[in-house]
Amino acid sequence: MAKGEGFERHRQPWTTDEIQKLHTLAKKGMALKAIAKALKRSEESTKDRAKADGLSIAKLR
Repeated sequence: MAKGEGFERHRQPWTTDEIQKLHTLAKKGMALKAIAKALKRSEESTKDRAKADGLSIAKLR
């Protein structure tokens, strides 16, 4: 195991289910924080994935 392995572990690829859920929640106008929590992903990861898919997420803080 490489030294940086512990950190890499939670960079898991997105499943089709997760992507569908992301799209659904984003369309409902849910906040990034809530979507990230629902998907059990970091806000950063969720934001990056949404951006890659051309989704806009409500920026409620």
